[in-house]
Amino acid sequence: MPAFSLSLPVAQSDTVPQFSNGYLPVPSSRAGMWKALRILLLISTVLTVLLNPGSLTDAKRLAITFAITLAYSGGLWFANGFAVDWLDRRIKWAERPLRRLLLTLAVSMGGSVLVILLIQAVFLVSMGESLRLLWRPQMYGQVLVPLAITLIISLFNHSRSFFVNWREAAVRVERLEKETAVARLDSLRRQVDPHFLFNSLNALTSLVEENDPARAVRFIRQLSQVYRYVLDSESQELVPLADEVKFAESYLYLQKTRLGDALAVEMNLPPAALAGFYVPPLALQLLLENVIKHNTAFQADPLRVSVGLDPTAQALTVRNTLRPRRLAPGESSGLGLKNLAARYAFLTNRPLVVQQEQGEFVVSLPLLLL
Repeated sequence: MPAFSLSLPVAQSDTVPQFSNGYLPVPSSRAGMWKALRILLLISTVLTVLLNPGSLTDAKRLAITFAITLAYSGGLWFANGFAVDWLDRRIKWAERPLRRLLLTLAVSMGGSVLVILLIQAVFLVSMGESLRLLWRPQMYGQVLVPLAITLIISLFNHSRSFFVNWREAAVRVERLEKETAVARLDSLRRQVDPHFLFNSLNALTSLVEENDPARAVRFIRQLSQVYRYVLDSESQELVPLADEVKFAESYLYLQKTRLGDALAVEMNLPPAALAGFYVPPLALQLLLENVIKHNTAFQADPLRVSVGLDPTAQALTVRNTLRPRRLAPGESSGLGLKNLAARYAFLTNRPLVVQQEQGEFVVSLPLLLL
């Protein structure tokens, strides 16, 4: 096992453009601000000409109309942009489309009304008028017209946002299927690896030669369970943690029979605490296999491994004494943890964490809930 500390964060797609919402992205840099300003000036100019063409012959009237249009355009754009960006971080279109649509309309309309009233209040105050004019019936039309325009633009932009997010979700699912297929193939290849099967058959031969039929029969049954689990879980994205632990126990029994006292494993996993948690298939076994493959083990100085569960943190942790051994060329591809981290990246925002702690190699698997 590599003798270094590594944290594997959630992978982000570098092939799909990221949009915060259906509007133009909220600018986060000086260049973005200048670009946004140019777009707003262009929009305001066009709307000024379309909505009040008579102002073209009156400079003062033109300036006032342009200022009002610019205020509305900028205020409604940023209000809706930040509101939808805030919703994007909490409710995804692909997860709850109906709820997201209703909340988007409510937030968009509510924010737009507040912006319109605020802008009108500012202009009333600047002209020395009373704010009571905001509640006159004549003002309703001044609110409804920009609100109707906002509604039309919002529906268009939010529809675009929905389809963009839907496309991103489809691409992520496709990548997940590809990564999972690669990981499954790698896991299956690793399980039927000639070294594993060769070592298992050697251990079985020793049991037969020692005239220990009871242990030989149990060994055969455990070996059968290992391969059956690999085949049964090949088409699944997640398996119950209890099933994965049971499979890991069968795998460890085979390794323990082969290595004897050179391998000391402590599994602090109360059965009741396993309920409700899920992991990618063969995730725990991969970590245990890495421990045995990458570290030396002696009868006088056993390789110690502990597997613990933290229900509060929803994490399964595998620790082992760090005693790296030199591997033969081709014995390890070095892709096991990377493939596992890639699978987790498409299943959860919580990363697979790999690190060293006081002479121990520690890997924490996030536990998933359905």
